Amino acid sequence: MIILKSPREIDIMRKANAIVAETHAYLAEKISSGISTKEIDKLGEEYIRGKGAIPSFKGYHGFPASICVSINEEVVHGIPDENRIVSDGDLVSLDIGTLYEGFNGDAARTVLVGEVDKEVEKLVDVTKESFYKGIEFARPGNRLTDISHAIQKYVEANNFSIVRDYVGHGIGREMHEDPQIPNFGSPNRGPLLKKGMTIAIEPMVNMGGYQVKTLEDGWTVVTRDKSLSAHYENTLAILDDGPVILSKI
Repeated sequence: MIILKSPREIDIMRKANAIVAETHAYLAEKISSGISTKEIDKLGEEYIRGKGAIPSFKGYHGFPASICVSINEEVVHGIPDENRIVSDGDLVSLDIGTLYEGFNGDAARTVLVGEVDKEVEKLVDVTKESFYKGIEFARPGNRLTDISHAIQKYVEANNFSIVRDYVGHGIGREMHEDPQIPNFGSPNRGPLLKKGMTIAIEPMVNMGGYQVKTLEDGWTVVTRDKSLSAHYENTLAILDDGPVILSKI
């Protein structure tokens, strides 16, 4: 069931998501060669709690940390580890969630560390831009997969591949609500988009093939061909005049 949110509920979600956005900005300044993913997680949790929110990923279905930190070929759900050290040339994808006054915030970013190849920069840029191509269709009266199709079309036009095993989602009092939002597929399918829907759109884009697998830790998802992967996500609300991104400062 898709739950439409009132203006008051959307205002609370705006605050939850602003904390997510602020945490991303804070951590982007802290990430450099030599830092461990465990330290990134520690800094992120302290920042979130300092803003009066709760890191909603911690303990979610048993996830053992506050922030998902995924490096290079790791697509999503990387578990922070004191022995996992960031190096120059790495792509570090951070997925951050908060719970504030009963509502959730969720956003992901990929940070480039030091000098990287132009093609790697392009991967990160295309991932981000594919999100914006998708939300052009996040308007009342359109169908859900109009978003999906726009994302896939842009990614593949740039000779990258879009992950199919993991998708965006509705969000509100629960981190994951209906509907699921694929980042691929034919247009004009799925439920009609309506005012009051709050959704998290999150393209995950690979430099190689789209196939992924989960490691033995039961969480970390990696590309099967070990190619690099980038992740970009925002939570947004659909209003009468179109989408409003909630996860921004």
